[in-house]
Parts: sequence; C-alpha cells; structure tokens
Amino acid sequence: MSIDRRKFLAIAGGAAAIGIAGRRTLKVLAKNVISKPSATLAGKRWAMVIDLKKCRELPGCTKCIQACDYAHNIPDMGNSKDEIKWIWKEKFNHAFVEQENYFVPDDVKNNPAILFCNHCDNPPCTNVCPTQATWKREDGVVMMDWHRCIGCRYCMAACPYGSRSFNWRDPRPHIKQLNPDFPTRERGVVEKCNFCEERLSRGLLPACVEACPVKAMTFGNLEDPNSEIREILNKRFTIRRKPELGTQPEIYYII
Repeated sequence: MSIDRRKFLAIAGGAAAIGIAGRRTLKVLAKNVISKPSATLAGKRWAMVIDLKKCRELPGCTKCIQACDYAHNIPDMGNSKDEIKWIWKEKFNHAFVEQENYFVPDDVKNNPAILFCNHCDNPPCTNVCPTQATWKREDGVVMMDWHRCIGCRYCMAACPYGSRSFNWRDPRPHIKQLNPDFPTRERGVVEKCNFCEERLSRGLLPACVEACPVKAMTFGNLEDPNSEIREILNKRFTIRRKPELGTQPEIYYII
C-alpha cells in the first residue's frame, strides 16, 4: 500500500502529538505516585523489640501471624514444603542456637519464639541479588520488588535466618481471604516480611504489632532517643539472632 508525503507527515505529526500528551500524562501519574502521604510515620531507623515473656502468657496465640497473613495475602499451601512465611514460630533452641545451654529455663526452652525478617543494618541478601530486586531503604526496611525478582534464590542462600520463602507454586488460589489493598504474587518469586511499609506510609504501625493482644511487640525509631523502643533497650536486657555474623539484625528479644 502506497502513501503520499502529505499523508505521511500528517500521520507523523499526529503520532508526535499523542506521544507528547502521553509523556505529560506519565509525568502527572509519576508525580502522584511518588508523592509522600502527609500521614507517613516518621522514622530514620525502624526496629522492633519482642517480649517473649509477654508472648508466653498466651501459649498457642497466632494473632500476629493471622494479621500479617491477611494484610499481605500470604497463601496457606497446606504443607511445610511449599510454606510461605512472613511471620512464624520456631523452637527457642533452633532460633537462638548461640544461646542454647543445658540450664536454659524450661519456660524459655519449651516455648517458641516469633520470627521474621530481621531487617538487618548490614543485610547480606541485598548484596547478592543480581537484579536489585531486594534492597535496603534509608530507614532500614529491607524491601522486595517482585517484578524484578527472577527467582534465582541467591538472597535465600545469603540470608542466615531463613527469613525468605520461594513460591514454587502459584500462591493466588491458596489465599484464604483476599486483601484487595495489597498485591498478590506469582509463582517463581521470593517474598518476606516488609515491616508493613505500606502501613508505615499511612501513619500506621505494622499489622502484627496492632494485633498482639498482650502488646508483646514494640516498634519504633532507633534514631529517636526519646522513643519507647529506645527506652526499652536502655532498661532491659535483649538478645538478637546470630549477632556474631555481623549482620546487625534490628529485631531484639526479651527472654
């Protein structure tokens, strides 16, 4: 099919006009997307303290896990092999190998600890990702971009805490109750706790913190000397998981 020069220039001019309009639209959309909500919870270095003494007051309680599962559309695969976990319980001697000794009190040794991503100050997972699908924000939250994740699982190998899960199967059919406000994932990507960064941006505490009936979790800004979390760390003895590795985990435990 032939076309004369006049028609060609008319078509080209129209396409250019559409392109310019499209770029303007994208700029407007981008501006709306990256603008920070006025209710953002301010913090320079987020961390959490978990009081396992309070947690032991309600043995068998899973309120924090249930809240996290719903908030982030975490599937229930029905078996440990395919399990996707953001928050989970683990035996004390498995979670704190370096603390294990024969004289650990029975109430500590026989009760599980709540575990999740430690949002390390020196996270080894971010150093090995070939696509930068995982990175640490300025406020310390270790993030995941599921669109960039290629499923190589290098981050899983680098994490010494077992805090990451891989979707071997499509997780979407296994979501018990869909939360329309949070994206679902696909098969072949890694996921983990994100400190509820989507809630922090709205001025809210992490879902697990709000859901805990005994207030065993304290979340706050380490850079604020007047914050509740700093007061707890100044007055109470706490431990961290595998501190000898130099990852500087920002989850502290009162045992």
